[in-house]
Amino acid sequence: MSGHSHWHNIKFKKELTDKKRGKTLSKISRLITVAAKEKGADPETNPKLKLAIEKAKEVNMPKDNVEKAIKRSSEQTEGSQIEEILYEAYGPGGVALIIEGITDNKNRTIAEIRHILTKFGGKLAESGSVRYMFDKKGPDWLPKYPMEIADDKTKKQLENLFEALDENDDIQEIYSNLKNF
Repeated sequence: MSGHSHWHNIKFKKELTDKKRGKTLSKISRLITVAAKEKGADPETNPKLKLAIEKAKEVNMPKDNVEKAIKRSSEQTEGSQIEEILYEAYGPGGVALIIEGITDNKNRTIAEIRHILTKFGGKLAESGSVRYMFDKKGPDWLPKYPMEIADDKTKKQLENLFEALDENDDIQEIYSNLKNF
């Protein structure tokens, strides 16, 4: 058993879970910052902030981190403007996508999203060309015209596309008009 330790066996699992948790906390922190900046730092008068704080509690985000994110909203300078983004796109097989995010650099984010979409067989769409296919219900976009994909190759491309988009720190949510996906 030389060369094997308990730590060595769990090290890689811990790295993955820590990385995933860190990414989740980072996304929620940005969400809190934008919500507080838009409508104020009081969750009682700002429903968007209240929802973001509830999400933070669901993933056991430390209260200190929530307070720092709220404080950061009042310290924003012109050079480091954090803002919400919404892009419309088509994925493989003509699947309609709405991509929501938060960024401090729109040009960088659009370039990254365009690159990911192109790599996996998708493309950005004109504003309004996808949005009409969805209903906005609270914070979510629900498809009006759900579609099914029968082709396994297209399903795999979509899985890879969603995974790549989800790995981008600026992207918060991805909505599609797929049935049962």
